[in-house]
Amino acid sequence: MNRTGQLIESPAVWKGPDLDWTKEGLHILSADEIEEIDGALRHLLALGEIDFPDISPQTFPLDKMGRFMRELPAFLRNGRGFMMLRGLPRERYSDDDMTRIYFGLGSYVSKPVTQSYLGDVLGHVINVSDYEPKSRGYRKGGGQLMHTDSCDIIGLMCLRTAISGGASRISSALAVHNELLRTRPDLLDVLRRGLFLKRTDEDGRRATRTFSEHRVPFFSDSTGEVICYLPTGYARLAEKSGQCPFSEAESEALYTVRKIAASPEFYLDMGFRDGDIQFLNNRVLVHGRTDYEDAEPLAQRRHLLRLWLTVKDWPAMPDEQVFHKPEDLRLWSQYRRPFAELPSTHDRLLLESGKVATMVD
Repeated sequence: MNRTGQLIESPAVWKGPDLDWTKEGLHILSADEIEEIDGALRHLLALGEIDFPDISPQTFPLDKMGRFMRELPAFLRNGRGFMMLRGLPRERYSDDDMTRIYFGLGSYVSKPVTQSYLGDVLGHVINVSDYEPKSRGYRKGGGQLMHTDSCDIIGLMCLRTAISGGASRISSALAVHNELLRTRPDLLDVLRRGLFLKRTDEDGRRATRTFSEHRVPFFSDSTGEVICYLPTGYARLAEKSGQCPFSEAESEALYTVRKIAASPEFYLDMGFRDGDIQFLNNRVLVHGRTDYEDAEPLAQRRHLLRLWLTVKDWPAMPDEQVFHKPEDLRLWSQYRRPFAELPSTHDRLLLESGKVATMVD
């Protein structure tokens, strides 16, 4: 059995330069699978106005593709930890219908969880910092540092690619663990003990608290298997706040784990195409993105859709490793607006908010 502080052996221990991800984790949708997805979308639309929390295997019925999605968690848990679905005919669907398809596929894994103070069960990964100055990192532009999210599986669907750049960058958190064990076991011990975390002010204001109550372990094996949770952005916010000062060793540990995960020796870049859907095992991988050149009009900007999924058959995350507790998610969910995750609604609300701000100015 693998334990933290010991060398971990697993198919999910890998280094990017050693992998060809198109052979290790790329599934090209067949004509039959696309036809199934088409039929499920027609069925859903025929039911009338179905909001996202009500999209399910019953309202989005799939056969072969449904089995594929139900088996996806086992593939992600027992293999390299990533999968890309490719071949969805992007030109055939509106942005809104792409979103319905994505949510329908995800419903075969689990019911998605709330992601932020917006109450969103489906996040829009797009630069809207000119509309929302206090946005979290996934709603800002440019590159993003390596981190993990607060779920078991993270999904990303690409509605539109950037003009250039914007690749998904992933690394094996288990390989990072092994490198720390080899080179800096003292810092690995710090990360096993954990670091204090801080939410953004808006997320914290609408949740139970802004800071974690205790140090949150980055590596844990209390469930009988190694679970990695590397919320490096939240840890950096806590460190910068000055309200829970980091020791010299804690600051060095945070810097070092980020540096290793972002090293060319470890990372793997997966380029998105319009319509691609990527799924990552968030318990064994860290992810970020490369810098990119974006379009100016909102409707033409790089735009991904994000799902946070849990897996009931996996051992529950250790409570001390869960930053967003069920009560936090419940509080955030109160702010959700019906159909707000539709790209047409999302963009309209942003443009309206911009007009209001201009009038006020």
